[in-house]
This record gives sequence, structure tokens and C-alpha cells, in this order.
Amino acid sequence: MSISRTLNEYLDHERVHYDVLPHPEAFRALAIAQTLHTPEKQMAKVVIVKVDERFVMTVLPASWNLDLHRLRTVFATNQVRLATENEITGLFPDCELGAMPPFGNLYGLPVYVDQSLAEDEEIVFQAGTHSDAIRMRYWDFAALVFPVVTEFHRSPSAVG
Repeated sequence: MSISRTLNEYLDHERVHYDVLPHPEAFRALAIAQTLHTPEKQMAKVVIVKVDERFVMTVLPASWNLDLHRLRTVFATNQVRLATENEITGLFPDCELGAMPPFGNLYGLPVYVDQSLAEDEEIVFQAGTHSDAIRMRYWDFAALVFPVVTEFHRSPSAVG
């Protein structure tokens, strides 16, 4: 399988430069970063959360964890939780489960990017499959997705 058709068509239509990075099948963003010799901070992972009754795409560095307490503050609600696999199965019809790219705008989802990713020149992310990633300039990504940039990560060394 190649990259998501929806993503491929969108990037080509918008004429942005990106590199497809094939890699051995991997199911965790950290493993992909190591395989591609990419800094863990530049490798983005997508985590879908349910905020009240809607789904939201969050994007953060591969080695960091989502801080649900911070997200509850960002969304001003206590109703924030991780979405289940069953809930997200139909949201990304042309992607393998767990390999969705951080382009929620293509799938009707708002996108929230952790501030730390916006500090890097490039971003690397899964491209709809467990064996392809994409590298592109962060600012090209931001210009296409228009994410809300805020802080909602918890570093791997943080406890709790």
C-alpha cells in the first residue's frame, strides 16, 4: 500500500514539496523515527481524543505523552478522553488503523499541534500506512492544515 490517496492528492494539488520515506512495517512512531534516523522530536504521532461529543486530532512528538489534564484546560471541559480503536475505525477510510497522517482537515477533524513541533524546521509523520512516512517543512504543513498550536504534552520523564 502506498500513502493515503486523500493525502497524496491534496499535497500534489497544493504543490508542496514532500518526501515519501518507505520503511519496514512499524506500528509505533518511536520505532519509525529510529528506523528512519529521524530525531524523535521531529517525528509526529497522532492521537485522537474525544472532546465532549466530537473527535479532535492531536499531534505531538513521538517520544512524548498526551497530557489529558492540559487538554481539559485547553478545551475548557472535563469531557476529554482518548478515543477507542472502534471509534476511530471509520474516521480515516483510506488509512490503516493507527497510521493516520496529521491532516485532520482532510477528514473533517480539527487539528491541535503541540507547540514543540512548531519549533522544528521539518516534520515527519505516518502517511496512512505502517510502512510509509512523509517528511516535509513544518511551515508547509501548517499552511495546509491551519492547526491550533498549544501545549498539551507531557515529557516521557514526567511522572503522573
